[in-house]
Amino acid sequence: MGTTFTFIGSIGLPELIFLFILLGAPAAIWIWATVDLLSSKFSNRVDKLIWLVAIALIPVLGALLYLIIGSRQKLKTSTL
Repeated sequence: MGTTFTFIGSIGLPELIFLFILLGAPAAIWIWATVDLLSSKFSNRVDKLIWLVAIALIPVLGALLYLIIGSRQKLKTSTL
């Protein structure tokens, strides 16, 4: 028999890994994109607002698109 957690029922380790992949990974991508968007500066406030709406209304796809495309639109800040 596999390891079960009594507070969850008869869910074993494979099911927990599946749930993490199904729920945890998309949530982490969404949080990463949201934090990156809110902490970044854009030359145009409308661009930032559009990305925020896209991330909010289409969570996983909007977050992935922002991380791939939208991060190029950010202003580059010089760090010394």
